[in-house]
Amino acid sequence: MTDTIEQQLLAAASLDDVRSILKHQVQAIHAAPELAATLPPLMLWGPPGVGKSTVMREVCRDEGIDFIDIRLAQRDPVDIRGLPVPRGEAVQWLLADDWPRDPDSHGILLFDELTAADRSLQVAVYELILDRRLGSLYQLPDGWLVCGAGNRAEDGAVSLGFSSALANRFCHLELQPELAPWIRWALARGIHPDVIAFLRFRPACFFNMEGDTERGWPSPRSWERVSTICWQTRDGLGERAAELMISGLVGPEVGNEFLAFLSWHGALPDVGAMLRGQAPITIPERADHRYALCAAAVHHLWHADNQDNERLMAGFFRLTEAMSSDFATLALMDALQGPDAASTRQRCERLFAHPGFARWSETHGSAFAEQWEAEPA
Repeated sequence: MTDTIEQQLLAAASLDDVRSILKHQVQAIHAAPELAATLPPLMLWGPPGVGKSTVMREVCRDEGIDFIDIRLAQRDPVDIRGLPVPRGEAVQWLLADDWPRDPDSHGILLFDELTAADRSLQVAVYELILDRRLGSLYQLPDGWLVCGAGNRAEDGAVSLGFSSALANRFCHLELQPELAPWIRWALARGIHPDVIAFLRFRPACFFNMEGDTERGWPSPRSWERVSTICWQTRDGLGERAAELMISGLVGPEVGNEFLAFLSWHGALPDVGAMLRGQAPITIPERADHRYALCAAAVHHLWHADNQDNERLMAGFFRLTEAMSSDFATLALMDALQGPDAASTRQRCERLFAHPGFARWSETHGSAFAEQWEAEPA
């Protein structure tokens, strides 16, 4: 039993792993389209809401290529093979316009919810997945990577399983929800700092399918939507409505924890004023308040008026220098994370070159160096 568990853990892929593999595959096809027939299609397995289709869509956006999402469970076999239309004594097949036609195009063709499709639909896509064609009617351009995604039987979602013939056509990756890669993604995508701070404080609330999965439950997808609710409260969404929607997204138990967290850290000093030198530096004693302080400081640093940014950076280093090394390092690592590689590089250059970093390093340099070496490239 132990060996089986260890093998499953070794086989699990993080969000970073999947993104890296996808980027390698699409870049390889772009550089040498003739490899398309030899690179294996990828099948992403995982519970609902972990970002299977999102990571593919974002890789396509980052690489500047197209993305086509085919929800196979919502189709009929005729949608795949085409519609037969009599033409005299012959039959002409009319193909759907879903399939890419430009021979010079590049992208990812995703068969989402593949495990929820019945066998007749799975059989209909065998040839497209394996041979990249539909008989003599259609040939998938070489610049396209074929992928699938679906839920596992134990996830409580619709899962009809795979035949061995279809399974053998794929390279299978199991995507596991992991908080650290998601936090990096959340920082880059502007997820509300309250959500990031809460999940750092209560990582067990990040993903949990042990409750009533017929109602709201916590997942990466539902926390992204909670973030949207948090931002909307600034735009007139009432407090009662926000509370109901948050509980409806992540379930009442976790929702109540999150709402209690918000009420606790509502007593924090004005973080923006501390960064601007308009209020004294105050470091709270409670761990949940410190997580909230770190998240708020990073948010204020990069989302305030750019003309005030030098002043905010100086305040950021003063504030985090007064923290313990673990929280100071956490805040700086978050501050270095940009929405893309170019902005991350720019933030690193600006923060490392700032005079406040040298003094900050005297206090926290060892802890930061250790964390910097441990972070994935």
